Amino acid sequence: MPTLVPHAGNSSVTHLDQSRSRVQGGGDQTQSRSKPVTLERAWELLADNTTTGGRLVTSAAIIVLGGVLAYVAGHLLARRTDDSFAKYYARKLARYGAAMLVLLALAIVWRAFAGRIGVVLGLATAGIAFAMQEVVGAIAGWFNILSGRIFRVGDRIEMGGVRGDVIDITPLRTKVMEIGSPTRRETPVRGRQYTGRIVAISNKATFTEPVYNYSAAFEFIWEELTLPVAYGTDWTTAEKILSDEAQLVSSSAEAQQAIRHMARRYPVPRAEVEPRVYANATDNYLELSARFVVPVRTARTVKDELTRRVIERFEDAGITIASTTQDVRVHSGDPDPGA
Repeated sequence: MPTLVPHAGNSSVTHLDQSRSRVQGGGDQTQSRSKPVTLERAWELLADNTTTGGRLVTSAAIIVLGGVLAYVAGHLLARRTDDSFAKYYARKLARYGAAMLVLLALAIVWRAFAGRIGVVLGLATAGIAFAMQEVVGAIAGWFNILSGRIFRVGDRIEMGGVRGDVIDITPLRTKVMEIGSPTRRETPVRGRQYTGRIVAISNKATFTEPVYNYSAAFEFIWEELTLPVAYGTDWTTAEKILSDEAQLVSSSAEAQQAIRHMARRYPVPRAEVEPRVYANATDNYLELSARFVVPVRTARTVKDELTRRVIERFEDAGITIASTTQDVRVHSGDPDPGA
């Protein structure tokens, strides 16, 4: 006879499905719990500065934050100007500032100076003083310029082998609008006129080299025009021409007043400001030098005008300007039989 078997498979399947549902439910609960646990763990690592893992997480967060800060600060600073060069330097400044803050924060997190702050500061001070001795000297020179009133903006000076007008004084450098010099081959202009170049000179030069100021307390300069006159020429007439023309261009009255004003501050002796012609005998010619006073900023123009007028009057008077050349004359013809 056939045997009736109870349908136990349906019951087993039902129990299996219920078990799977319980397992899946438990897995979902585990996943839902793992998310807050992971965030909480990350926050604990971020706040933990005692373990290596915590310091690594904190360091990574500081670096990311520094990058964001550099980008935002650079963008905000660049928006304040329309100059492309200013924008470039603003971004560079923001990056450097953010990098310094990041390094400082990392040093605090990793306790690089713990227990050795005195030694670290001493070594850092010695290293900085050695590496930045030029900078320290320049800053000291800046104080020397301001306290000693060596020069100020607008003065015509010569410092560090450069001559020109001061246009800016910073803690590290003095900027000069260069003028030409007859003794320096590097200058494209030989006269006392602007070359178009702006030269930056370290303020440290005030301690190591002399500083010449042409306009601080006395805005005049003595100039000389020297002309050689051949022997046998009427040199007394040449002297009178030089003297007359020097009288016309000389600023003797203004210079005398400036000297009296300067004497109130400095014990300066009386200076001769009247034009005068000096004579000097050489092997080849008689040298006449006219000495006169002119404003420092118009010296080349005045000397040019004086030279032109003197040469014209010399030509009218038949006075020859001598030189070191020699005249050689060759006479052709029969030789003298009695010689």
